[in-house]
Amino acid sequence: MSNVTNDPIADMLTRIRNALTRGKPEVIVPVSKIKIEIARILKEEGYIDDFTIGDESPAPLINVQLKYFGSRRERRPVITQLQRISKPGRRVYRKRKELPIVLSGTGIAIVTTPKGVMTAQQARRSGVGGEVLCYVW
Repeated sequence: MSNVTNDPIADMLTRIRNALTRGKPEVIVPVSKIKIEIARILKEEGYIDDFTIGDESPAPLINVQLKYFGSRRERRPVITQLQRISKPGRRVYRKRKELPIVLSGTGIAIVTTPKGVMTAQQARRSGVGGEVLCYVW
């Protein structure tokens, strides 16, 4: 069975979602520049504890340390939902003024712009629009 996927970003989000459902401390994802940027944003925004990039051969992997809150018995994941917006079959682009505000600002939208991958809020501040990759809350 080959592990080639048509939508690597959706694969990453699904792996994280599944690991959170099972209460796993970490999840391993194949590396790509955009996935590293998504992991960086999730860390900056406080949705994950950390991530490291391994030096496995032939293809390196990203090890994402997931974040939970609450005591041991009532432990809940910090991320309640990951939703892929722009898909390979239907790309979703938004101008700066049309960038989404997720759950009245409690969630984030991750956007890829000409200035790099950032949250929708950062993109609005930078004055750029772009492709809406996913929502996280």
